[in-house]
Amino acid sequence: MQKDKIKGFLTLHFVIFLWGFTSILGALISLDSISLVWYRMLLASFFIYIYLRFNSRKILFIDAKGLIYFFLGGLLITIHWLLFFYSIKISSVSIAVSMLSTGAIMASIIEPIINKKKILFYQIILGIIASSGVLVIFYSEGNSFNGVLFGLLAAFFSVLFALLNSKLIKRYNPYTISFYELLSGVIVLTFWMLITDKLSFELLSLNYLDAIWLFILSSICTAYAFTYSIKIMKHISPYTLMISLNLEPIYAIILSLIIFKEKELLSANFYIGVSLILFSVFLNKK
Repeated sequence: MQKDKIKGFLTLHFVIFLWGFTSILGALISLDSISLVWYRMLLASFFIYIYLRFNSRKILFIDAKGLIYFFLGGLLITIHWLLFFYSIKISSVSIAVSMLSTGAIMASIIEPIINKKKILFYQIILGIIASSGVLVIFYSEGNSFNGVLFGLLAAFFSVLFALLNSKLIKRYNPYTISFYELLSGVIVLTFWMLITDKLSFELLSLNYLDAIWLFILSSICTAYAFTYSIKIMKHISPYTLMISLNLEPIYAIILSLIIFKEKELLSANFYIGVSLILFSVFLNKK
C-alpha cells in the first residue's frame, strides 16, 4: 500500500509537470489561440474516444440532462483555454501561469457563495494577500496589462469549470465527462470559426513543428494527463492533489526561463508578486 502511495505521488507530479509544459507548448505553437484550442480539443477528444471504444463502450451512453451539463462544461473549458493561450500570446508564459495561481483563492470565495456556505475569515485574509500579489504584478508589468487581465479571467473560468465538474463527478464517469466536454468545446469552436470565416482548408496545412507540438499537447498533456490524474486518486487524498496542483505555475515558469531565456526574464517585483500569490495558496487549508 505504501509503495502504491509513493508511486501515485510521483505520477501526480509527473502529470503536474505535463500541465506546466502545456503553457510552453502554447508559446511554441505558431497558431493563434482559437486554432490552437480547436486542434487541442479535437485531437484530445479523439484520443479519449479511441480509449473508451477499446475499454468500455457503455461509458459513452448518457442521458439528455447530462448532455446539457457537459455542453456547459465544454463551453467553460473552451473559454478558459482561449483566454489562457491568448494571455500567453500577448504577454509571456510566466505572466499567464502566475495568474492561474489565483484560481485556488477565487474558488475558496466563489464556492461558499454558490453553495450558500459561510466564507471563512482566514480565506478573506488570504484573498487580500493574493490580491496584493496581483496588484504588484500589475504595477511592475504595466506593459503586459492585457496579459495579466486575460490570465485572471482564465483563472476565473477554470474555477467555474472545476465547480461544475465537482458536481458532475458524483453522477458520471470522469472519462465520460472529459470526452463530452471536449467534444462540446469542438462543436462550439467549429460553429464560431464558421461564422467568423476562421475555418478554412489553410488551417489543415500545419508545418511539421506545429503538428508535433499539437500531438504532444493533445495526447500526452491533455488526454493522458487527465486519465492519470483520475487514476492516482486511488492512492492520494484530494487535499494532496489540490496543494500539489499549485506547483504547476512554478514548473511552468522554470521551464519557460530555461527554454525562452531572456524573453521570460521579468522584474524583481513580478517574482515578489508571484511569491505573495503562491504564499496565500499554500496557506489555504480549505
